[in-house]
Amino acid sequence: MSALEQDRRNDPYAWIDTLAPKLLETSREMVESGAAARVSDEAVAQILTAAVRLYVAKSDGEERTFSPIFGERDSELTPTELLSAVSEMLRALHLGPVELALWYRRRPDEHIS
Repeated sequence: MSALEQDRRNDPYAWIDTLAPKLLETSREMVESGAAARVSDEAVAQILTAAVRLYVAKSDGEERTFSPIFGERDSELTPTELLSAVSEMLRALHLGPVELALWYRRRPDEHIS
């Protein structure tokens, strides 16, 4: 067992790193088989809220950015899926495209083509 594994064994949050790949894989399978309705709206909202909260805490707290979407380009999410979710998240907090435009920023490592 590596030193990192030894440290993580006593980490009460290590289960998230262990279960995240399974959650991603299972979500893929459920969508492909038409079984997404088997997960409650509340559970999906809790997972999405937790993911957004952790992303912001890591990117702002660690003063760095990383891709919030797993995979390359649209290998995991289609543009339609992403924009649908973003639109509903904005609507949930009574925000709109204007507020999004005010907060939008290019990542320091992003090159304009």
